[in-house]
Amino acid sequence: MHSRKPFYLFVALLFALGLSASIYRGIEHHVPFLPGEQVQSWTVDAKVSFQGKGVPAEVSFSLPQDPAFEILVENTTSPGYGLTISNNEHDRRAVWSTRDAIGKQDLYYKVTLIPTGQIQIAAPDTPPAVEEYLWPATEQTAAEKVIEEVWSRSASNLTFAQQLMAVITGKDRSQNVELLLSSQSPTKLFVRMLHSKGIPAMEVNGLYLEDQRRRQQLSSFVEVYHKQQWVLFDLNKGTQGRPNNLLLWERTGRSVLDVMGGVNSLVNFSMLQDTRSALATSIDLMVNKNALDFSLYQLPLEEQSLFKSILLIPIGVLMVVFLRVIIGIKTSGTFMPVLIALAFIQTTLLTGLIGFLLIVSFGLMIRSYLSYLNLLLISRISAVIIVVIGIIGLFTMLAYKFGLSEGVTITYFPMIILAWTIERMSILWEEQGPKEVVMQGGGSLLVATLAYLAMSATWVQHWVFNFLGMHLVILALVLLMGQYTGYRLLELKRFKPLAGE
Repeated sequence: MHSRKPFYLFVALLFALGLSASIYRGIEHHVPFLPGEQVQSWTVDAKVSFQGKGVPAEVSFSLPQDPAFEILVENTTSPGYGLTISNNEHDRRAVWSTRDAIGKQDLYYKVTLIPTGQIQIAAPDTPPAVEEYLWPATEQTAAEKVIEEVWSRSASNLTFAQQLMAVITGKDRSQNVELLLSSQSPTKLFVRMLHSKGIPAMEVNGLYLEDQRRRQQLSSFVEVYHKQQWVLFDLNKGTQGRPNNLLLWERTGRSVLDVMGGVNSLVNFSMLQDTRSALATSIDLMVNKNALDFSLYQLPLEEQSLFKSILLIPIGVLMVVFLRVIIGIKTSGTFMPVLIALAFIQTTLLTGLIGFLLIVSFGLMIRSYLSYLNLLLISRISAVIIVVIGIIGLFTMLAYKFGLSEGVTITYFPMIILAWTIERMSILWEEQGPKEVVMQGGGSLLVATLAYLAMSATWVQHWVFNFLGMHLVILALVLLMGQYTGYRLLELKRFKPLAGE
């Protein structure tokens, strides 16, 4: 006897590969696991204004590069200006240029962002180098006293930063702190004191996202290096940590806006929150990353629609295998119920059942007449096909004549399959009687109905098209059920007398 271990290992491998591929696609490409999911998006408009001096102007504007948000769409409006966007890994900037800028100039940048949920900002394993700040002689003594006092009350770089923020932002500030704040902002003082102790820190600019807000300005924050993470401090509010609605706009230490050839430069931000389809968002993100090379979404819409129907067939096949092998339902033809179920998806269930019964009933009556003509099999099947086409055409015209628009959809029935079904039922009637015809015909309709209910479920259609790895899982289940050699559930009724005894 051959060992079944290789078979079960193969099935387990198929199942694991299919499930892993589906989970990876959902996590890596943000494809929603359930249909109809929505995601929140933020649209941010930046308006850059300045006064041109009648000379060539060049405007360099920092672009957002925050791991907590992914860029979906970005565009600019700048008539008469040349535009270059540098996609530097750590410093993305838009550079507008023109030969002649006279009077008030307005440049616009618009970006649509999707939150990723990645609030923590990873830092390199090796701390960045720190340039120690040289204090002016009038401030050096005061700065050293404050730093040493706070340093003695701390145990690590993070606790030093926490204690230092409390000293700078507290209500009862010492005279030394007041002296230092008289010539610099709390944010810059915080960074310089951290650098004095060799602690990596940098000033960054962020934007609080609030729906339908206009003319907003960037706020200053400080990122402090601690255990391969950047910890955010807000010296204006005296808080630590990053809120969910904060977009870090500039994180390189450079200025947000540089204007050459103009004066009185200013940048204002407006923002709007929106809700959009999670699936459409994931497709747009994959397009941006050129990740559609092996996706069905790269196909034309017509082919996509075709594949959406084709990829439902494995679901119907799974239902047929389960109902025939495990349950024991008899059908007329092995996979005829799957094709009928596909037709039901186009016609709706009730219309499809009525149409199927009418076509098969009339076809059986005409087939009974053809049996008296002693035709060859090919000729008889050909005649049945022509008759089925005529019956479908007749019912379609009658449905249209009486205003029954649903009846027109019976043209979706597979005509060749119906012809063979009529031929098999007719032979079965002659050999085993009408009872067997009713059992197999009723079983076929039952299996087709259950397959239709499974194939028409929205979440099933979503999974089989967007998570192609699920087809490996279906294949594994079909192979596993193919090894079943026990009794069908409907066969157990033969043992009912034994159970009664």
